[in-house]
Amino acid sequence: MQETNAMTTTVSFIGLGVMGYPMAGHLAKAGLNVRVWNRTPAKAQQWAQDYAGTPCQTIAEAVEDADFVMTCVGADKDLVEVFEGDNGIIAKAPKGAILVDHTTASAGIAEQLAASARQNGQGFIDAPVSGGQQGAENGQLTIMCGGADTDFSKAKPILELYARALNLMGPAGSGQKTKMVNQIAIAGLVQGLSEALHFAEKAELDVQKVVDVISKGAAQSWQMENRAGTMIAGEFDHGFAVDWMRKDLGICLAEANKVNASLPVTALVDQFYGDVQAMGGRRWDTSSLIQRLRKLR
Repeated sequence: MQETNAMTTTVSFIGLGVMGYPMAGHLAKAGLNVRVWNRTPAKAQQWAQDYAGTPCQTIAEAVEDADFVMTCVGADKDLVEVFEGDNGIIAKAPKGAILVDHTTASAGIAEQLAASARQNGQGFIDAPVSGGQQGAENGQLTIMCGGADTDFSKAKPILELYARALNLMGPAGSGQKTKMVNQIAIAGLVQGLSEALHFAEKAELDVQKVVDVISKGAAQSWQMENRAGTMIAGEFDHGFAVDWMRKDLGICLAEANKVNASLPVTALVDQFYGDVQAMGGRRWDTSSLIQRLRKLR
């Protein structure tokens, strides 16, 4: 394995969405030899204009001779599409390559891909992220990893190029399960904050003044610090979309059923997000739960 600050280290990045695009950019800015592939070729071409890297027409072209292959796509079905099959990542990446998946997906697909990669002499790490588009752009993501210690050690210098916090949580699938814990916690926090702000509005308080006071005490949270102001203003274009949150909560609820965990609040908040979707808020950020309460009365 070459040093990660040398152009001789080749990293492929598959999936250039709102997260993958800037993440791949951090790798290029660090001086790595970066190849990119996106389902929409124009996106890869645009990325190559913004950063020093190579757009590829096929996955096979992108991953050939790669030391690392990073992916950030939509869901389980997309992972099957890009990883498996005769022209997928596992078939076309070289033996010894470390495959790192940043998609938020099920623990089951992570375990499946890890086993397939291992049979082909490759390492696999499931590495979902938290921090949103802003965290990706600023290189300040929290990355939760599942996989073997040796594979994680090799990938760590690469991941540190866009991470604020980076931890190996256990074997394959552990990163995805940790991301589920993250989303479960966020769902309850956002609903609680929405109800608090809604109550303050109905009680005819100065809502911003209320936030200024309670944010200095036990009610303080990242959501309050970063979203209360925009929630008060009715602005919901500042982060993770409702459609994606519902996908993630569906994964959480399915895994909870498998492990016999009770998630009554999460199940309820998932339904509330369904109401927000019906209101036309599919692309609003997750703090838009407050709009549902405003519409109820």
